[in-house]
Amino acid sequence: MAHFLVVDDELSARTTLALLLRKRGHRVVEADGVTTATKRLTEEVFDLVVTDLRMPDGDGLDVLRAAKTHAPATEVILLTAYAEWKSAKEAIRLGALDYFEKGQEPEELFHRIDIALAGRALRRENENLRAQLRERYGLPGLIAQSPAMHTVLDLVERVAPTDATLLIQGESGTGKEVIAKAVHHASARAARPFVAVNCGAVPETLLESELFGYMRGAFTGAAVNKLGLFEEADGGTLFLDEIAEMPAALQVKLLRTLQSGEVRRLGATQPATIDVRVIAATHGDLAALIGQGTFREDLFYRLNVIQIVLPPLRDRREDIPALAEHFLARSAGKLGRSLRLSPEALERLLRYPWPGNVRELENAIERAAILARGDAVEPDDLPPHVTAGIQLGPSPALPRQISLADAERAHILQTLERFGRNHSGAAEALGIGRTTLWRKLKEYGIDR
Repeated sequence: MAHFLVVDDELSARTTLALLLRKRGHRVVEADGVTTATKRLTEEVFDLVVTDLRMPDGDGLDVLRAAKTHAPATEVILLTAYAEWKSAKEAIRLGALDYFEKGQEPEELFHRIDIALAGRALRRENENLRAQLRERYGLPGLIAQSPAMHTVLDLVERVAPTDATLLIQGESGTGKEVIAKAVHHASARAARPFVAVNCGAVPETLLESELFGYMRGAFTGAAVNKLGLFEEADGGTLFLDEIAEMPAALQVKLLRTLQSGEVRRLGATQPATIDVRVIAATHGDLAALIGQGTFREDLFYRLNVIQIVLPPLRDRREDIPALAEHFLARSAGKLGRSLRLSPEALERLLRYPWPGNVRELENAIERAAILARGDAVEPDDLPPHVTAGIQLGPSPALPRQISLADAERAHILQTLERFGRNHSGAAEALGIGRTTLWRKLKEYGIDR
């Protein structure tokens, strides 16, 4: 049900249209001219205004201007006579959604109204989704209580409004894409696309066509024209994850694109101009790769205008409680439950070194939420290697030091988990025989 304002100085035309709209379930306010309509527009917010163009005290353009002044999102449809088409076109220029020539079938008008309302609903939905994205990925939504992350977010806040190219470095799982999205949503490009691609996950033979697109007939199987990711991200941000995995030949083409602001699809004869902010990320050491000759030095300097280095989770342990509570609330919500972390479970989380960083923490909490029997997550609900984690140093509520036997048990559990409980692989990594491993498992009561 929508809220309408119908404006017409002719009583019969106005009341007939209002009656038909009410029969369709809409709320309708009537106005007999420009003055009354302008007053109504200051008092209420309408979804759609249907107004006659010619009236004794003014015209529909005055109603249009008043509507756009008081509620820019309100849509306006003008009713015109054939001879008034020039004024109708002026109305479109001023922001009217549509104009309808009097004398046509009313069903055509209602069809256009339905289209207008559907478009308005879609825009509202998009606005809500963008607000959710800003809440989740924007700077206020990022969890950072440690000094290391405060430094990172301070840098992000300063560079986000610019169009500078960024290079984000950090171990796997530290949240490089989350930071890239935060930059995007804090920039003037937030309403435009954020497009991400993992350069190491796309086969080398396909990566070029994915990034730059292709024309029909450019190669066998190219049956239609295809936009590349650069063109899809036009006006927005392109996130190139694991940039160190990009083939050398493609690095040259990427460098040329960054320098010229143009892309040329495979098989095309002319380049296309693009407006894209590029954010690259890697967990590798690009300086070492440059020394090995596998990464171009000139491309590195082009990407490394602003460098953001993300600390591993073990170096920002102050963030673990807040992150864990955040992930637990999200996982519990999906399950329709209300859960909390017990002090003992939090102790284990603080002691574990988190080699997989934030991503590993998120997965551990999701597992715990599923397995928790009561309203609190206990140590037994956490993955075994987390429960038996090696102490990293002083942390809240750690009453005792870990023994050598506990450390050995934890190390064996961690190694088993990383090898998918494969005894041969775990024994080899531990530097012991399978028989010795079996004996240790029995000794420490570890389920084989």
